[in-house]
Amino acid sequence: MTQAVEKTSLYDRDFLLWTEDTVAKLRLGDFQELDLEHVIEEIEALGISQKKELLSHLTTLLEHILKRLYIPMSLEYNGWERTIREQRREIRVLLDQMPSLKNYWDSFFPKAWNFAMKDLQIEYPQIQFPREWQGEKDIKTMLDRAFWDTNLL
Repeated sequence: MTQAVEKTSLYDRDFLLWTEDTVAKLRLGDFQELDLEHVIEEIEALGISQKKELLSHLTTLLEHILKRLYIPMSLEYNGWERTIREQRREIRVLLDQMPSLKNYWDSFFPKAWNFAMKDLQIEYPQIQFPREWQGEKDIKTMLDRAFWDTNLL
C-alpha cells in the first residue's frame, strides 16, 4: 500500500519558526531561499491590521463621545471620558508610528460612525442619537475637543 506524502511548508507547520527562519535569511541576505509568497502575504496583512486598528479605535471613540453627549447618566460620565482619553491616546500612538494612516481618516469616519450607531441603537434604543455627526471630523478636533464642555457639536 502506497501512502501519499503531503509536504507542508514550514509556514503551515509552525508560523513562529517560519518567522524566525525568514528573519535569519533576510539578515544573511539569503533572498533565494525566502518564501516570498508568504512574506508578501504577511506584509499585506500588517497593513490591513493597522487600518483595522485605527477603525476600531475611532469607532470606540465615537461611541463614547456619543454616550457622553446624549445619555443622561452622570454616574457613567467619568468612565466614558476615561475611555475617550484612552482611545485618543491609542489613535495618537498609531498615527505617530504610521503617519500615512491619516490618509484613511476621512474614509474611515463614516464607517466608524455606522458601526458606533448600530451598537448604540442596540444598547440604548430609547435614546434618539443624531443621524449624522454634527461636529467637525478632522483628526485634531476629534483628538482634542471635549465636545460636552464646549457645546460646539
